[in-house]
Amino acid sequence: MTNLPGNFVIVNRAKAILISMLVLLCLSSISTLAQDPTARFRSFGGGGGGSRGKDTTLQHRSGLEDSITIHYRFLDSSRLNKMDSSIYDFTKRFPIPWSYAYLGNLGNAARNLIFTGNMQPGWDMGLHAYDIYAFTPEETRFYTTTRPYAELGYMLGSKAEQMISVSFTQNIKRNWNWGFQYRLINSLGTFGNQNTNHNNYRVHSWYQSNNKRYQSFFVLAGNKLESSENGGLRDYRNLNSSTFSTPMSAPTWLGTYNANQGISFLSQSFSTATKYTNLNLLFRQQYDIIGKKDSIVTDSSVIKLFYAKFRAEHTIQYKTFSYNFFDDAPDSAYYRLHYDVSFPSPFRILSSVPSDTLSKKDYWQMVINDFSLYQFPDAKNSQQFFKAGITMENIGGIFDSSSRSYYNFFVHGEYRNKTRNQKWDVEANGKFYISGLNAADYSAFISLKRFISHKVGFFQAGFENVNRTPSYVFRRESSFSYSIPNSLNKENTTHLFASLEQPRINLKLSGDYYLLSNYTFFTNYDQAQQQSTLFNMLQLRVDKVFTLHKNWKWRASLVFQQKTGSAPINLPAILTRNQFGYEGNLGFRNLDLAFGVEARYYTGYKADNFSPITGQFFLQNDTTINQHLPDISLYLHFRIRSFTAYARAENLNTAQFGPNGFGFTKYNFVAPNYPYMGLQIHVGIFWGFVN
Repeated sequence: MTNLPGNFVIVNRAKAILISMLVLLCLSSISTLAQDPTARFRSFGGGGGGSRGKDTTLQHRSGLEDSITIHYRFLDSSRLNKMDSSIYDFTKRFPIPWSYAYLGNLGNAARNLIFTGNMQPGWDMGLHAYDIYAFTPEETRFYTTTRPYAELGYMLGSKAEQMISVSFTQNIKRNWNWGFQYRLINSLGTFGNQNTNHNNYRVHSWYQSNNKRYQSFFVLAGNKLESSENGGLRDYRNLNSSTFSTPMSAPTWLGTYNANQGISFLSQSFSTATKYTNLNLLFRQQYDIIGKKDSIVTDSSVIKLFYAKFRAEHTIQYKTFSYNFFDDAPDSAYYRLHYDVSFPSPFRILSSVPSDTLSKKDYWQMVINDFSLYQFPDAKNSQQFFKAGITMENIGGIFDSSSRSYYNFFVHGEYRNKTRNQKWDVEANGKFYISGLNAADYSAFISLKRFISHKVGFFQAGFENVNRTPSYVFRRESSFSYSIPNSLNKENTTHLFASLEQPRINLKLSGDYYLLSNYTFFTNYDQAQQQSTLFNMLQLRVDKVFTLHKNWKWRASLVFQQKTGSAPINLPAILTRNQFGYEGNLGFRNLDLAFGVEARYYTGYKADNFSPITGQFFLQNDTTINQHLPDISLYLHFRIRSFTAYARAENLNTAQFGPNGFGFTKYNFVAPNYPYMGLQIHVGIFWGFVN
């Protein structure tokens, strides 16, 4: 093979009605809409009070009636975080991180260009190409707020790309918060048969008893991820041919291009696609058995406190996963070549003759029960504790031709300490699978972070080791497995890391070293292999913000990666993103403005190809992917109080004069025969409301 050089929304009626209902629910909960002056977010504990039964219509206005005090925490952390109102980084709103490569359209399969490794022991299906588009309990934000808060978001892009988001949170009582999120990602794409439609929703609640001894967390998260699969272009040279007037008409390996196909706001169709759906229901309860009572007396009330010494915790989770690939009109030659799959009627000559349908599906259910105990050496420091627990997992899988039932039983422990003087931050945890499907799997992790001085900053160092059973996609029982070795050993990964962070000069230096054995991977569309030879991967990274002149900034991220010998991993040696632009307010008090140019570049490498059926990026050593130019974007981001807007022109590097005249058709490639899109315009607005 030769070296390669580098909208309309489709939503069905039910989704449109659901979005309308969510918007109305937000608006009905907000009796007086006011813009949220984000710049006035303050420390938690102030405001909010007010006693029932009092007539407040004649009270003197303080000027803070439209302000809000809001914080959030995550499930496995007690630290309260402030809302991030920065606007310079579009990827904080966009679901695809800057270091990821994706197959040409928002919502298609994606992978990280920075090596991270699979550091999770226990059961894992191994289909992760769409993980970045999903809502999970782990990244759920549990809020506490003095006023109901809602945010509506809408982003429109070229080629029928659209993202709609709705979020809302409210404290029902001082000690009880609930909220929900909904997101729709929908895009037609530049090339044939790559349209996507993703739906995500999440409901969450955080409750604390009046005496502060009991608290509970509830999360219901669901995802429906649908992406057409085109198998890549049949010949990338067609993009520069006058035969094909639009990129959409260039032939692809999978799916059939129909020049007369319509784009309907109320319908979406998939003929050759991946469809992943999952549901995650989590309920956690904690009760402080032993501790110390205290209280805070204010002008209008007494706030009870309780400092725990010994805590009991129970968590129950119910999970379902459905993984499905289907092709309603399969090309027998393609599947016979790559997967050794044949059909009774390999060729459909007349459109009236139905073709065979190819379908692969795995369905999983899991019930997880965990019981844990905490001990707090210093009752007034909730950031220091010892934790020990036991977990039972009941797992059931249904495949195309069989079913299986499994269980896992494991123990786990943890120690954390964020010292009260804020100088030390220690975290250590581990788990060991005693019996079941993943018996003898384990993980061990330790991290030490120290504030050295204002001149030096923060230093962190850590160690991690994981011993894990290869993912279930590497087992013969799975519908997605084809050519699998008879036996696979457990994978073992050792990870050493260190970093030095100096906030005063906006500099962070970090390094990662991976040592891997029994690494399991795909070498072709349907063939798996395990690398028994030990190999390593070294990563060095620099993140720095330079002040060029007053409000003109240069934000730079540079990653260097180096593997040893014949390690079965191909990644760019150098990956970098740079932003050159203005960040300020141009003298306007309520304006926050950022504009400039952004570029991403990575060195040439033999990029992984993609297997549509197995949903895997697989190793290939024939085709080198090079960028013509860095991916270049112009951006204008601004925030006025609680209104935030993004306007971007992306992939300007694709401009050229071609057979069809001037256009943005000098595409960079992400994988063999998978080009990125040309010029992409993004316009997005996000508006927060406070009651």
